[in-house]
Amino acid sequence: MRHLLDVVQQQNEPRAMIINRSNGDRLWEIRAELGPGLGVILSGYVNHLGQLVRERYMPFFEEMELTSDVYCSIQRHVDNNVFSGLLDDIRVGISLIFRLTNAGEYMQRRQRSQNLNPRGVSLTAFSRDGKILLPIKKDAKMREKARVADQNREKLIEAARHGDESAIEALNNEDMGMYNSLTRRMMKEDIYSIVESCFMPQGIECDIYQIIGDILEISTRRNLLTGEDIWDFLIQTNDLPIHVVTNQIDLQGEPEVGRRFKGTVWIQGKALFEN
Repeated sequence: MRHLLDVVQQQNEPRAMIINRSNGDRLWEIRAELGPGLGVILSGYVNHLGQLVRERYMPFFEEMELTSDVYCSIQRHVDNNVFSGLLDDIRVGISLIFRLTNAGEYMQRRQRSQNLNPRGVSLTAFSRDGKILLPIKKDAKMREKARVADQNREKLIEAARHGDESAIEALNNEDMGMYNSLTRRMMKEDIYSIVESCFMPQGIECDIYQIIGDILEISTRRNLLTGEDIWDFLIQTNDLPIHVVTNQIDLQGEPEVGRRFKGTVWIQGKALFEN
């Protein structure tokens, strides 16, 4: 791994982004594409000899499709120059935390006193334990009923966030009824025939989630450095579209549009700023 990173850094040093901070520190970031829309981000500091000292790296995968246009806050981690975003999209039902992939751009904009409020976020995810599930059979009437129920729930969540006590009570009653229904059905049915999609945190890492969602689109990409083939799925989970990529050797099952994807994912996102 270290050898590969050294090679990538040496090949891309002329294109490094340099960020001059107000305290005199000089940081750098390199975005090296290793395939269509995917690659690795290297970052660190410039020492007194003008050399680029690498401190960290992370893979990235980007799609320019807008995932969400709700307000997104960006915060720096306490112990390093890594940034995460916090997205409160009512479709997910929780505060979604993701790793920011364009931290260099964000730091440059802050240094130049430019607008730091993104107009939207493009989310993607990496997975290394994906499984393919069969779809849940539903006719047009059932799909329309589910769509209306989701819209009503989103309105209740929005009202509850503004302190509407009746909305809070309605959500509590709905959750209790859902729990009772699931408890009865699980005695005779498989859990994945009941839970159509989910988006929930997993473990102590704030940007790791367990997701289940419908596969809307499938494509393949190749890592030009290692020669590995990668699946790219457009997943719709909790009515939120998100691209999920996984190494082909890490996927169990045969993917097809209409089937479902289940896996543990690491969420990252690119904040889209106004020019």
